[in-house]
Amino acid sequence: MTTLFTNARLIDPEGQTDQEGWLLVSGGVISQAGTGPVPHADKIVECGGKCLAPGIVDIGVKICEPGERHKESFRTAGMSAAAGGVTTMVTRPDTLPAIDTPEVLEFVTRRASEDSPVRIAPIAALTKQRAGREMVEIGFLRDAGAVAFSDGDAVATDTKVLSRAFTYARSLGALVIAHPQEPGLSKGAAATSGKFASLRGLPAVSPMAERMGLDRDIALVEMTGVKYHADQITTRRALPALERAKKNGFDVTAGTSIHHLTLNLLDVGDYRTFFKVKPPLRSENDRQAVIEAVASGLIDTISSFHTPQDEESKRLPFEEAASGAVGLETLLPAAMRLYQSGMLTLPQLFRAMSLNPAKRLGLPGGRLSAGAPADLVLFDPDTPFVLDRFKLRSKSKNTPFDGQKMEGRVLQTWVGGEQVFAA
Repeated sequence: MTTLFTNARLIDPEGQTDQEGWLLVSGGVISQAGTGPVPHADKIVECGGKCLAPGIVDIGVKICEPGERHKESFRTAGMSAAAGGVTTMVTRPDTLPAIDTPEVLEFVTRRASEDSPVRIAPIAALTKQRAGREMVEIGFLRDAGAVAFSDGDAVATDTKVLSRAFTYARSLGALVIAHPQEPGLSKGAAATSGKFASLRGLPAVSPMAERMGLDRDIALVEMTGVKYHADQITTRRALPALERAKKNGFDVTAGTSIHHLTLNLLDVGDYRTFFKVKPPLRSENDRQAVIEAVASGLIDTISSFHTPQDEESKRLPFEEAASGAVGLETLLPAAMRLYQSGMLTLPQLFRAMSLNPAKRLGLPGGRLSAGAPADLVLFDPDTPFVLDRFKLRSKSKNTPFDGQKMEGRVLQTWVGGEQVFAA
């Protein structure tokens, strides 16, 4: 069975091109793409001049199974991902219990295969119970399907344990994903330090805490030689350290979140808890610097950091409210703000949202080249709409974009050549 996508605006993150053309899929795999004569196919999908791009590979999605299924399940997260053009969810290990044994990982992958219409690539914990005291069985978890190892925002304070885990991961060629933050300075913080936080009376953290955490991690990378990915770089103070690490030839990459690219600390306004994320939203200068780092390729990936929270944990005073926002369905529309404002091109965005995450994790997707899986998203980057959080498919509705005018509506999503969403 062959399927031809015709009259498409092909967004190719590998070639950094944006041009009219066609794409041929055979047996769930891309067989060829071009701009010339259109080949014969069993089935024709008329794209109507809309954008056809590789499906998004979203690093750092929290799915609350096991432990907090009332916030999110694999079924609802998978439906939300498909509606947002996300074809692979790279899931976090900060569940209850944490994904720190092959048995828990097997449960997660089994539930995902049963319930999710999109692909799942699980991250396992780096230390047992994410407590930073004893490393997990990295080899066994890798054999069970873990694509990377991370304790998430539970930053380890014992550098000896961390160095041993990094050394062992290096011996197995495993990727470590870390949250660059100095844990003492950032403990209890709800905002970024400055005039705004002072006027609001919010406990705050200096942007230097991120720089200090990254400096420590890079020193450990230099010592151990491990493959390392910083999950969120959100401040301009951290960028010189990242640039030096890359120039020194260390195996280091970095990501950022769509919320830190499109929002700043003033959006918190009068203590709006849906804007409380971790790390906290930064200044406009930081936001602009991070966008420039994505454009230059210094920051490699953009993710949603989808973190479902129920109403009870968000409808609290700002300092006490839980951190996090859902983002699977809003990642692409929010990214279109950067495109519409001329800050990033569509190929640059999909390099960061699809190609680079897939490459870093050793996954075959994220590209439109022959031989890649036919994980695709067809979207309209220009038609405006107003986001209604109650129409999101996620169980939790904690989005900072509720009621905002957005662009970038997903029309159809395919995984392995099979349609999993149609608007």
